[in-house]
Amino acid sequence: MNKKQIDMLNGSLWDKILLFALPLAFTGILQQLFNAADIAVIGQFVNADAMAAVGSNAPLISLLVNFFVGISLGSNVVIANAIGSRDNETVEKAVHTSILIALIGGIFISVVGEIIAEPMLHLLGVPEQVFPMSLLYLRYYMAGMPIILLYNFESAIYRSAGNTRTPLITLVVSGIINVVLNLFFVIVLKKTVDGVAMATVISNFISVVILFIGLIKTDTAVRVDIHKMGIDKMVLSKILRIGVPSGVQSMTFSAANLVVQSAINSLGNIVMAGSAAALNIEIFAYYMLNSFGQACTTFVGQNNGAKKPERCRKTLMLCLVEDMLLTFTEIAIILFFGKNLLWIFNKDPEVIASGYTRLIYMFSAYIFSLISEVMSGYMRGYGLSAFPALISLVGICGTRILWIAKVFKASPTFENIMIVYPISLGLTAVAVCICVLVLRPDKLYERKFKKQKP
Repeated sequence: MNKKQIDMLNGSLWDKILLFALPLAFTGILQQLFNAADIAVIGQFVNADAMAAVGSNAPLISLLVNFFVGISLGSNVVIANAIGSRDNETVEKAVHTSILIALIGGIFISVVGEIIAEPMLHLLGVPEQVFPMSLLYLRYYMAGMPIILLYNFESAIYRSAGNTRTPLITLVVSGIINVVLNLFFVIVLKKTVDGVAMATVISNFISVVILFIGLIKTDTAVRVDIHKMGIDKMVLSKILRIGVPSGVQSMTFSAANLVVQSAINSLGNIVMAGSAAALNIEIFAYYMLNSFGQACTTFVGQNNGAKKPERCRKTLMLCLVEDMLLTFTEIAIILFFGKNLLWIFNKDPEVIASGYTRLIYMFSAYIFSLISEVMSGYMRGYGLSAFPALISLVGICGTRILWIAKVFKASPTFENIMIVYPISLGLTAVAVCICVLVLRPDKLYERKFKKQKP
């Protein structure tokens, strides 16, 4: 086994889950730090309108990207399962199929994104004073979608083999370049939102090249051979069967957040700027939370492939406990320094007050989000991704849309927007727990394995 890869099938689990999840969390946190640098540079060297313009794009970009990011989870599960069952032929086919999915999907989103950019921003109710900059940022970002999706799929390939260190190291290099380019484009070349968008695309391109070279040179099962590049129909079917529901689940968050963002936009640019700043802080804790959900998916995927259901069950419990300890420690630190952190983005006291209000409400919902993410990751590891997708569609998307249409409309305050997060996530967490208890995917696969024995 490559020294950068974690042996998920043998030995203790608690330390290996940490070794997998922490680099993954730090990768997300660093990525968000570099994204936050975009907002900070814009906020400090341009103005609050430009800051609001970048922030108002986040839900729409997530909606367009998250479907294919969900499909990358399908690639992760298929490759991890094949590695666990020592099916190197399927691993090879899944790796090459995944890369082509990313390229084709990226081109598709670029074209569709350019077409729907302007009408979607109008639908979101982006104020006229920030609309031109919002549109400019979105068009540049959409042009770089093939690169951004390639990075996500390449990272998924590394994760499926138990390697989260290489994507982390790669991100450190490209992220530093991103910050330097931000400052160069905005301060030296006097660009605005287009400058930070170009910096993002260029830095992602550097990440893609580094990761791709690593996949070509590796001597492990996930090695890429350009001459073998192609789409295998059977493997594609497996990836889509798991990935499409995961993508739909991710999209439900984004679709619901589009509605929420539209409500936020109606409260003016101060609330928009404060919400955008808080989002770039709160998501640090989310990446820690989410990393254990992804760890659960990958560990369960490999051990399910190796027919080790007891290790799958142990993985679930350890992911929940370790996730709670680390995520809530991080939340406590963020809340303690919250107003100082918001000040980095914008010095306006009203912006800071709005941002801190969002932090309080969002973090109150994180216990529910944590349970839902890890439990959903557990089911995805077994290939059961349709159930958490359906639950999210009803519990998150349905609740938030209904809340904004009824409760917020009757009393349009920022607090009345934020309270929907703990309510919707709480309902979803309860439903996901019930689903796991009823389905018992570990017992399901134990019975299936016994039937396959001669």
